[in-house]
Amino acid sequence: MAKRDDEFSEYVELRRTHLRRIAYLVCGDVHRAEDLVQTALMKLYVAWNRVQRSGNVDAYVRRILVNSGIDESRRPWRRESPGLDGLDPPAGSGLAAEDRRALMEALAELPAGQRRVVVLRYFLGLTIEETAADLDCSAGTVKSQSTRALSKLNELLTAQFRAVGGPHR
Repeated sequence: MAKRDDEFSEYVELRRTHLRRIAYLVCGDVHRAEDLVQTALMKLYVAWNRVQRSGNVDAYVRRILVNSGIDESRRPWRRESPGLDGLDPPAGSGLAAEDRRALMEALAELPAGQRRVVVLRYFLGLTIEETAADLDCSAGTVKSQSTRALSKLNELLTAQFRAVGGPHR
């Protein structure tokens, strides 16, 4: 039991920041993201031996985060929240702070399903098949959601760029 706890603790220590980033991008709220991570880690702990033997712990946790985010968004009191709450997005993307903020604002405008696809495909770099497995949908759904999301992000970011005096196309 001590070995199991040590291994689990080591995983959490190594991956917690990454998991928070995923959760934040999925739900758009720092506090809800922390709740999602806690939920995911509790579920992971219960299934730790089985999941660790399968060798795909990160995929299991991603799926918990996405599914828990979906479950939480369906609760009536969660629908009152406007989404990405204006707090600084997680750093580490290589973008300037104002560019990250613009991206987060545009991401907040996407429907939840499209936002999840963008996070998994483009922030985490998953393949279409991996994204479909994590979201429990078809590859075609991932492709169509990606296309719509990227088109909408392009539209929103172009409008933001023009609003701050950038060159017009």
